[in-house]
Amino acid sequence: MAEPSELTATDEPITAEELTEIIAELEEYRERLVNDTLAAAQRAKMQKSKALAQLEPDLYKIDGTLQALRNQQAVTTSN
Repeated sequence: MAEPSELTATDEPITAEELTEIIAELEEYRERLVNDTLAAAQRAKMQKSKALAQLEPDLYKIDGTLQALRNQQAVTTSN
């Protein structure tokens, strides 16, 4: 997955449509990551809470990136 700095490292500004697409893809990735992790935990007979606890740092990072992108989108669409 691209780091936030990689998403904005171009000379051209990101359009509102591109931001919407990036946000949607990142939300889908987050959902798939949670679902796949829980499915693997279930197959391994691992507790759901333990699997989610291991995933938590990644989810915080994704959620932070999503919030930054949403903030950028709000600024872009208000101009």
